[in-house]
Amino acid sequence: MPPSDIALIGLGVMGQNLALNMARHGYRVAVFNRTASVTERFLHERLAGEPIEGAPTLADLTRRLSRPRKLLLMVKAGGPVDAVISELRPHLEPGDIVIDGGNSHFLDTARREEELAAAGLKFIGAGVSGGEEGALRGPSIMPGGPREAYEAVAGILTAIAARAPDGSPCVAYLGPKGAGHYVKMVHNGIEYAVMQLIAETYDLLGRGLRIPTAELAGLFAEWNRGELSSFLIEITARVLAHPDPESGRPLVEAIRDEAEQKGTGRWTVQDSLDLGVAIPTIGAAVEARILSSMKQERTAASQVIQATARRPRRSQAHVEDARNALICGLVCAYAQGMALLRAASAAHAFGIDLAETARIWRAGCIIRAAMLEEIRAAFARQPSLPNLLLHGAFRDQVREREASWRRAANLMIECGLPAPATTASLAYFDAYRAERLPANLIQALRDYFGAHTYRRVDREGTFHTDWTEGGPGTRENTPRNS
Repeated sequence: MPPSDIALIGLGVMGQNLALNMARHGYRVAVFNRTASVTERFLHERLAGEPIEGAPTLADLTRRLSRPRKLLLMVKAGGPVDAVISELRPHLEPGDIVIDGGNSHFLDTARREEELAAAGLKFIGAGVSGGEEGALRGPSIMPGGPREAYEAVAGILTAIAARAPDGSPCVAYLGPKGAGHYVKMVHNGIEYAVMQLIAETYDLLGRGLRIPTAELAGLFAEWNRGELSSFLIEITARVLAHPDPESGRPLVEAIRDEAEQKGTGRWTVQDSLDLGVAIPTIGAAVEARILSSMKQERTAASQVIQATARRPRRSQAHVEDARNALICGLVCAYAQGMALLRAASAAHAFGIDLAETARIWRAGCIIRAAMLEEIRAAFARQPSLPNLLLHGAFRDQVREREASWRRAANLMIECGLPAPATTASLAYFDAYRAERLPANLIQALRDYFGAHTYRRVDREGTFHTDWTEGGPGTRENTPRNS
């Protein structure tokens, strides 16, 4: 029996579908799962004739592979990844390549690459997005690590990746160390923001304007045929149209309003704070999930805290305002994500190409959208573009919809509907375009209580004032950090 081209460890649904994807593109795949019955069931149920074989142990798995060995891990992030690597190391030799296809934290990926490099092994952290269907039919793949390691597996990754409308594969080398997992982390942060913006729009149209859920399904389907065309808008329409088999009513209405999270959105916000990059739409989406999880407390509060809110009459103008607000919010979400990638690329020496990042997000991944082709083109033409809001096409899109955006946000507030991502997006837009912000007062207050100093608009230097009545006044100071 000829040796296998690649091994896959971890036969969850994603792992199974990736194995099938590779096999269907002509690669021989050896698979292993810690629970042997899972491997046996997978091999029994898969379609006949596919070049996939099971291995009872990791030692046996490595013996089945051609050199240099290539092993793809599809296991839970954190300790399980380290555990599998530890068990594999005695059976590997210099030049072998380990790929982590899970949602690992980028710093863990950088550490693992360094540790394995000391033993002559190569490590790739590859973000994989697309869910179960994407894993089988073609995901968006975001690899980072040693370039020579990527080149050795590029043929396999390119073969199984999604294809964008122009036919290009949605995979690209993104940079050293944890670059691939960093890009996947930010992808997921944008995903949080997009879903929250969609949910707030659904809430305004449903609870605010009293549009029936079945009708909303048709509305989102219509929106998906225009500028909002995207995977998440498409499946929103499908979800809203899906009936509950027991009651016949829309199933979404029977689902508890508690959104879970696995941590990648939180990681995105945490690193943005470390880098000093504002991503308020993404942050608001993470906090909205936290608030949603407080179901019991929220239910109790609803009985004792009464809000003054109005329910306006439905109008086509209100619906159009909601659509425009959603478009503007999405622009801000992508703008924030790309700004964070730019800052992180510089801080961590990743060398991330933002145009390439947008290119490989155009198909396969959860945040794929028609808007990403415009984003790709913007960064291809202006690689040093600091923010999407400064690019002509996006600047014009927002300018044309600004008044409508404000009306929708105001309507959400008047209806008493929580809209953290929509309002955070608008605040981000207003702050980013503001020549002057009220931070002058904040700096004066900091100087008052902590002598933190300030700078003036009319001359150079750093100053401190004794703000108490009768104090000695203002004096120039040496800069201090605070």
